[in-house]
Amino acid sequence: MKRILAINYKAYETAFNEVGVELARASYRLSSKHNNVRIILAVPSIVLEKVSNAYDDVFLQHIDSFGFGAHTGFLPVESLKYSVARGSLINHSEHKLAYRDIEGSISVLKSIGKESIACADTPGEALGLAYLEPDMIAIEPPELIGTGIPVSKAKPEVITESIKAVKSVRDVAVLAGAGITVAEDATKAIELGAKGVLVASAIMKSKDPMIVLNSFVESMDTF
Repeated sequence: MKRILAINYKAYETAFNEVGVELARASYRLSSKHNNVRIILAVPSIVLEKVSNAYDDVFLQHIDSFGFGAHTGFLPVESLKYSVARGSLINHSEHKLAYRDIEGSISVLKSIGKESIACADTPGEALGLAYLEPDMIAIEPPELIGTGIPVSKAKPEVITESIKAVKSVRDVAVLAGAGITVAEDATKAIELGAKGVLVASAIMKSKDPMIVLNSFVESMDTF
């Protein structure tokens, strides 16, 4: 299985300006060169089309669990069957969902041929998500998100315990996130057993996002 570098654009300004598109173009070039690394871009829905014009492995950051109807301001999960998005993040710590809503979203995404990355705060939550059969589970202790203190160094046991918990249910790829800042943090997470990482500010808030992106990909391609 390829190593996975999932980049969450969040709602930083760089998600909406030309930086986000340049990252997509760079991801296209790097994916062609580094066949062992899959780069996934999780973007705001408003920029989905322009990012997808440059690179095709693009997810939404959130999807709402209900179907079509009178839901102003929401994005029904079923709508993704009309979208170029390959899937969606679900249950990020900044947009938590009830378990039944996570279950519904994953189920519908599967039925329409889309992928899911379900986020968990703890190994216990990761265990519960494994029963729902998402394509990937990202473990991110919320207290480390955006701190620059990588989970792979500060709380390596969260990664190893999450992997053990998930594997006790089924074989789902586990990504490590929260505080992942430099390429070394990603390689450490992989050494601990993760299939890849979910990063955000390390790239999106960098003074030179392309250099940081390149460093992550090149480092992860060594495994």
